[in-house]
Amino acid sequence: MNLFSRSSLLRRPESRTEEPTAVLAAADAADLHDPRLAALSGEWMIDPAHSRIGFSVRHAMVTTVRGAFLEYESRLYFDGRDPARSRAEISLATASVDTGVEQRDAHLVGRDFLNAAKYPRISFVSTAVQLIGKDVYRMTGDLTIRGITHPVVLDLTYIGYVTDPFGYERVGFDGTTTINRSDWGLTYNARLAEGGAMVSERLRLQFDIAAIRTPSAG
Repeated sequence: MNLFSRSSLLRRPESRTEEPTAVLAAADAADLHDPRLAALSGEWMIDPAHSRIGFSVRHAMVTTVRGAFLEYESRLYFDGRDPARSRAEISLATASVDTGVEQRDAHLVGRDFLNAAKYPRISFVSTAVQLIGKDVYRMTGDLTIRGITHPVVLDLTYIGYVTDPFGYERVGFDGTTTINRSDWGLTYNARLAEGGAMVSERLRLQFDIAAIRTPSAG
C-alpha cells in the first residue's frame, strides 16, 4: 500500500485539471512511473500516531457522523521497480472504534452493528495495484467485516516522502472508497417519520496514512 514517489523533501502532487477515468495502458503507466521509486522498495508500516483510518456516514438524512479506528496493525510492502507487485494488509481492532460519543460507540461495537465480541477484527488484504494517473493509484483488495468478505477498490493519492529529524523515512498518501454497509451484514436501521432511514446504507472509508520504513532483519 506504499504508493509513493521519492524526493529529498516532502512535496505534493502537481495540480492537474483532468481526473483519471480508467486504468492506464501499460505503456502509459510506464511513462508515468518514477524510476527513483526503486530506492523505496521494502517493508513499511503505518504510524498510528500520524495516521487516521476512519469513516463517515449520513445520519438522520441531514447530518454526517465521523469516526475512526484507534488500534490496528499493518504489513506493507512496496516494490519500487514494479508497483503492481506492492501489497498491503491492515487489521483493525473492532472495539477501538471512536466517534466521540461513548453511548454511540457502545452501540456500534454491539450486536446491532459490528458485534466486536464475536468479530474482534476487521481486515483488508490487497489483491492488485494499478497506476491510473500521475501520483494516483488504484488498489483492489478484500475487506472483511463481521466474517463477511467482499472486494473493494481504493483510490490512493500520493502525498510525499521525507526523512524526519530522527532519521526515519516517511511516506504519505490519502485513500478513500465508498461501500454499502448492508453487504457486510450491517443492516440495523430505524425509519424516520418523514421517510428515509436513520443511518445511510452508504459508508465512506477514509485512509490518511503516514508510513515508516521497517528496518531489514539484517
